Amino acid sequence: MFILFSGSLLTEASGTTYRVLPGDSLWGLSRKFNVSVINLQEWNQLNSSTIYVGQTLTIGKSDSVATTYKVKAGDSLWSIAKKYGTTIQNIKNLNQLTTDIIYVGQTLAVSGSTTSTPPVQSGASSSYIVKAGDTLSGIAKKFGTTVQSIKQVNGLTSDIIKVGQNLKIASSNSTSQTTSNLADLIIAEGKKYIGTPYVWGGSTPQGFDCSGFLSYVFARNGKSLPRTVETIWNAGQPVSTLQKGDLVFFETYKTGPSHAGIYLGNRQFLHAGSSTGVTISSLDNSYWSPRYLGAKRYF
Repeated sequence: MFILFSGSLLTEASGTTYRVLPGDSLWGLSRKFNVSVINLQEWNQLNSSTIYVGQTLTIGKSDSVATTYKVKAGDSLWSIAKKYGTTIQNIKNLNQLTTDIIYVGQTLAVSGSTTSTPPVQSGASSSYIVKAGDTLSGIAKKFGTTVQSIKQVNGLTSDIIKVGQNLKIASSNSTSQTTSNLADLIIAEGKKYIGTPYVWGGSTPQGFDCSGFLSYVFARNGKSLPRTVETIWNAGQPVSTLQKGDLVFFETYKTGPSHAGIYLGNRQFLHAGSSTGVTISSLDNSYWSPRYLGAKRYF
């Protein structure tokens, strides 16, 4: 026996089913029923996100146990939210995150009611005991600070840390940076890799593609970017007047944004070019000028 709701939603003894209507998508249904796209695929044994009008889908029941996800290289809150059919704010609320910063290896609740406890700070600073697998970059992301800040507070002259080491983490009040300061840090980090070869899909100092370079350099300064040029473009705030640290975008081998770099000032930008590797170029260059699309801001 069942009860019919709105012509398409059926509630049965075994659970809920939904009959797909024109315009429906797994993403839209995940938002409607407050579940993840992954769950919808699992409940209905779908190998892709393709659904068709008239198809009957099983909608499982939510419970208090959270679905979790372990962060991988290149992930961002934006990409994880899209994957699980939720929102950035919901993930932040579930995990008590105060910024969009995440780090590789971090376990995030993406649905349910379980929350993780954020780092506890007292007074002007907090401390952190280094665990196996930790890096300065990962710790900086966890505490919403920068690698350089941790090194300065602890008198470190290199990025080397050891298990059991007690690191001081300055509070956000004592490490707050102006946009200009953060831009300078990002630019300084990026310039370290001038000459690094271009590698398609590369996201390490052994080789970068253009978006891999941007994601890596921003992450080293506690800022998370989506992994592809197109998604980075969509995540930024448009700007009319360029400032240091803005990202500048170009249309190259396909329609829409397909290349990007970090604006340095004086019409110069730092980027990983396919024929040059990491280098500095001019917006007025005869190749780049006619391909320029605009700029976006991320802090």
